[in-house]
Amino acid sequence: MANLEFNKMAAAILTAGITFGVAGVIGRLIVHPTMPHSTAIRIGDEAPAQQAAAAPAAPAALEPIAPLIAAANVDNGRQLAQRQCASCHSFNDGGRHGVGPNLWGIVGARHAAKEGFNYSAANRALADKPWGYEELNAFIAAPARAMPGTRMSYSGLANVQQRADLIAYLRSISPNAPAP
Repeated sequence: MANLEFNKMAAAILTAGITFGVAGVIGRLIVHPTMPHSTAIRIGDEAPAQQAAAAPAAPAALEPIAPLIAAANVDNGRQLAQRQCASCHSFNDGGRHGVGPNLWGIVGARHAAKEGFNYSAANRALADKPWGYEELNAFIAAPARAMPGTRMSYSGLANVQQRADLIAYLRSISPNAPAP
């Protein structure tokens, strides 16, 4: 009895395979598909014209942020920081590090200076330089472009007035920050 059940299952599988095969042959006869003559993706050497077109454009120069900081709105900067930065950073004195370092006192502080945080090699290379307004402006505009190799996944803040507001807020929570 068990052999008969096995034979039924094998026959069902063979019948399904033959049915699909015949359906494929009939489908090709009816539809006449056209196959590409060459591969869609080439692996290996590219043509020189394609390489030149793929070269990145030179980064646009940022306008100076210092004149805008004097008239920037600290409250707008605080709201922007809470909305876009607080998921990774904290802003209180002595606060814990999140995915990113605590930003209390960042304006005027040296790069990679917060204890207990694992900075990227690019940030550690700038450890003798302070975070000034223009450095913050460039980093907030496009972190990966300003500091190649940074671990910060934020794509950047394009609006110059919002960057000025954010930097003004960071200055307001930095006790040793220079005047705008």
